[in-house]
Amino acid sequence: MLLWKIEFIPGWDMHFKKFDKSIQQQILKKFDQMEQPLQARGLHSSHYQVEEVGQYRIALKIDKENRIKKIQFVGNHKQYEKWYKNQQ
Repeated sequence: MLLWKIEFIPGWDMHFKKFDKSIQQQILKKFDQMEQPLQARGLHSSHYQVEEVGQYRIALKIDKENRIKKIQFVGNHKQYEKWYKNQQ
């Protein structure tokens, strides 16, 4: 089974670096899990996929051809809603 590569766009960690260490560890563990070929939840007609870690959201774009998941955003639900509105 081929693993996926995880890449991070600049600014993805704007909220992440302010989280408690325990929350950061949970999210980092999710990044490890995301290397597996599991499908994330799609957003309506958006180009983004979403992974959830409790009340936190990870928004990413998937490059299937090159097997790369590009992390765009990590934050809580409220931060995610604000970020998503600015992407449209």
